[in-house]
Amino acid sequence: MTVYLGKDRLKATKDITATQAVKYLTRRLMGSGHKLMMDNFFSSADLFDELKKSKINCCETVRPIRSGMPKEFQNKKLKLKRGDIKVRTRNDLTAIVWKDKRDVHVLTNMHAAPAEGNFCNDQGRAIKPAIVEDYNRHMGYVDKSDRMANSYSISRRTWKWTKKLFFHLLDLTILNAYITLSSVRSGMSHRSFRLALLKNLLEPAGKEKTIAQRSRGRPSPVSTNIGRLEGGK
Repeated sequence: MTVYLGKDRLKATKDITATQAVKYLTRRLMGSGHKLMMDNFFSSADLFDELKKSKINCCETVRPIRSGMPKEFQNKKLKLKRGDIKVRTRNDLTAIVWKDKRDVHVLTNMHAAPAEGNFCNDQGRAIKPAIVEDYNRHMGYVDKSDRMANSYSISRRTWKWTKKLFFHLLDLTILNAYITLSSVRSGMSHRSFRLALLKNLLEPAGKEKTIAQRSRGRPSPVSTNIGRLEGGK
């Protein structure tokens, strides 16, 4: 993992783009034909081209205003009905916009381009394209992990980002421990696991510790005389 800061702290004048951050994280996968799923924070056509050179294919949601996206997808006046699909291709790169409750933009070079048109079932609900279903199936684990970790998040908005990062990693550690436990023993909810963990951490602190109290200063003459009398025969 790496923390995306926007700039390299060792060379503050050098901007570190999102594309460079993804290339750094995938440096050990180059040339091995892996498939990469991402959200729209990092995605762009330029990133696809860069990773394609390393034999890494991608599928990701994308922001329509990103460079390389079809200009008509960037048009705010693009009015689509529920179930509509618009497709544009460039070599093996496919950009689609699909209308469900909102416009969903997806960029991929690992799927065949779907047909354009309006696709709804008998109840009038939009039918998901195969590209969107595949993306949801793989990214769903990440989204579920984020939801579970943030359900009982320790972090607070008022904290400095370094503290937020530390406690976010702590939340993920607790979540991973819960997932590990669930793989061998089911029946405990995420909430119950956190409560049990908290109880086990606080229990030792609640035990009373007996500490011998030592008197300070010189002993009084009375206590000294009593000690002599009790020890005498």
